[in-house]
Amino acid sequence: MNRRRFLPLTLLLLAGCRREPKEPVIGEGFVAPMTLNLRADLGPRQPTVATVRHGERVEILAKRRRFAKVRTSAGQVGWVDGNLLFTPEQMAELRALGRRAARLPSQGEATVLDVLNVHTHPDRAAPSFHQIKEGEHVEVVAHRLVVRTPPELPPDDWALVRFSATEAGWVLFRMLVMAIPEEVAQYAEGHLITSYFSLGEVKDGEQTKHNWLWTTIAQGRQPYEFDSFRVFVWSLRRHRYETAYIERNLKGYYPVTVERPEGAPPRFSVVVEDKDGTKVKKTYTFQGYHVRLIAKAPWKEPPEPEIEPEQTPGTAAPSTSWWKRLRDLVGR
Repeated sequence: MNRRRFLPLTLLLLAGCRREPKEPVIGEGFVAPMTLNLRADLGPRQPTVATVRHGERVEILAKRRRFAKVRTSAGQVGWVDGNLLFTPEQMAELRALGRRAARLPSQGEATVLDVLNVHTHPDRAAPSFHQIKEGEHVEVVAHRLVVRTPPELPPDDWALVRFSATEAGWVLFRMLVMAIPEEVAQYAEGHLITSYFSLGEVKDGEQTKHNWLWTTIAQGRQPYEFDSFRVFVWSLRRHRYETAYIERNLKGYYPVTVERPEGAPPRFSVVVEDKDGTKVKKTYTFQGYHVRLIAKAPWKEPPEPEIEPEQTPGTAAPSTSWWKRLRDLVGR
């Protein structure tokens, strides 16, 4: 056979087998909400071609108004609302928040009575990227008083909670229930428990009880975390909790910390306002039924951690703030 006769046919077959080139990338983004559906095209009733989850990186291929055509790491392509994508800078901020929370001392575990959204910032309009389920426990590590918008509304109490080793977010404080045992919590008398710590175990027959330190506040929406702290001890004679020490009428701040030095009684520290309005750190020892002040020193706020830029390839998406874009979306 003449091989030249088959050359054009071979070239034609090879041309038909070539794959279409990938669309060029014009930017990158990260999924902001818990889940996000990719639609086949813009328009009503378009089928979902893929679902991506919070934090996943996507490549931006095209834009139409506020919508973005994206490609997932698996190669799936579809359209999403561009307002629901983080820029690399915004994703770096959220991850830095998780790293900061990982270094903060826990102020106690809390749970919720209903599903509670976790936000990227202490703002009701901020994206929710996680949900705390009923009965699930989180650690409270910080608090912030935030004025609502419009300003005539009362401010909100928000708590920074850590729900894994590297993830944290903001929730409404009033929706949390601190997970201290009910036999102690009953003495709160309507006050909000804002932190609690075990000061050691007590053996009462076959039962194991704990001595407890807690902080409470009589009324929320304050720029401080507690106005009283109290130490409870388990009475072996009466088989119930009794108050060993209490201080009231304070302006106290996180963090509350507890140390258990080897060979020494436990000690705890609270940050409170002194008479002149400056913040001081007071340290107490707890031994038996006795609480004693052993140190008092000026308190210095720890520095905020630096935000490390994300090391990801590609061109960054426009850095318009996500909360402004979300409000723009709601207003449309």
